[in-house]
Amino acid sequence: MLTHVVFFKLKDRSPEAIEATKAVLTNMEGKIEVLRSIEVGTDVLHSERSYDIALITRFDSMDDLKVYDTHPVHEGVKAHMKTVLDGTSLCVDFIS
Repeated sequence: MLTHVVFFKLKDRSPEAIEATKAVLTNMEGKIEVLRSIEVGTDVLHSERSYDIALITRFDSMDDLKVYDTHPVHEGVKAHMKTVLDGTSLCVDFIS
């Protein structure tokens, strides 16, 4: 199983903006066949080093992650994220 973890810091860190982006990410559930599971969490500490949103997705293989990356639903999410991100995101991919 391949786990893909991404952290996002938003330009607008208001609760409303964070929830709106969380909804965009969560909306992928059930719409991308290779996406085995998705979890979206929002930061509760709000420290200087905190990121606003964590996305955890799981796939059967690296090939499935590649399919996900170019899937039209995910392309729409990436377009949204480009408009709301404060800089770049952080990512870790690991096999378990």
